[in-house]
Amino acid sequence: MKKIIIFSLLLFTLGFDTQKDEAFSSGEYLKFRVHYGIINAGYATIEVKDATLNDQAVFHVIGKGYSTGMTKFFFNVEDIYESYIDKSTRNPYRFVRKINEGGYTKNQEGFFNQKTNKVLVKDYKHKTEKTFDFPKNVQDILSSFYYLRNYPNVNKIKIGESVIIDMFFDNETTKFKLKFIGREDIKTKFGVVSTMIFRPLVQSGRIFKEEESLTIWISDDYNKIPIRIKANLLVGSLKADLEEYKGLNNPFKIKSK
Repeated sequence: MKKIIIFSLLLFTLGFDTQKDEAFSSGEYLKFRVHYGIINAGYATIEVKDATLNDQAVFHVIGKGYSTGMTKFFFNVEDIYESYIDKSTRNPYRFVRKINEGGYTKNQEGFFNQKTNKVLVKDYKHKTEKTFDFPKNVQDILSSFYYLRNYPNVNKIKIGESVIIDMFFDNETTKFKLKFIGREDIKTKFGVVSTMIFRPLVQSGRIFKEEESLTIWISDDYNKIPIRIKANLLVGSLKADLEEYKGLNNPFKIKSK
């Protein structure tokens, strides 16, 4: 459960700038290695494809998280998240959530009506359907990631200031808050990368030590992709590092090898 919480946060927290060029396009693929200490716990991938939904061209985003090696025997994870996103507004039309985390399962699909501001959530596991209201520009867990990557004026944000968006998750809309910490050059497998550092506020007590136990480094270029995530847990710490990338819409700036 610990590592998949990081994967989930990974999918919706990262990257923004005011820019002419789009931060992403169809064909982008990112892969992350999740490790607990020296143990390779699993991988997370996220990719963007073109699709058609109700005769409208949309982005189809697919995120996957899975455990590997010995971790599978102790806590097997097989998660799939999907989102269908309007190419102009970046608002979601549909989401899919199929997860299996050590036997804890969910199988849901949500349909956003952007005209009425209502979302129909179908729970296939419990065979229920419920409708919820949502505010304008609400995002789901995946669309948040891409919405934020083109978020206006974040390049002018000052240390200590925050970005807040509305996110619909687990049948409710919550305020998702990211606080800007500063900038740092970090060593990666690709070389030294300039990054912006953010801390999303998380719930303390059950898994995380404090509200600011999660730190995220995103590339300080036009792509605004996550480079590293670190979480201080009640027991130990968890990290996720960018392992592979392709199809970026802008040059990936690497300061030195």
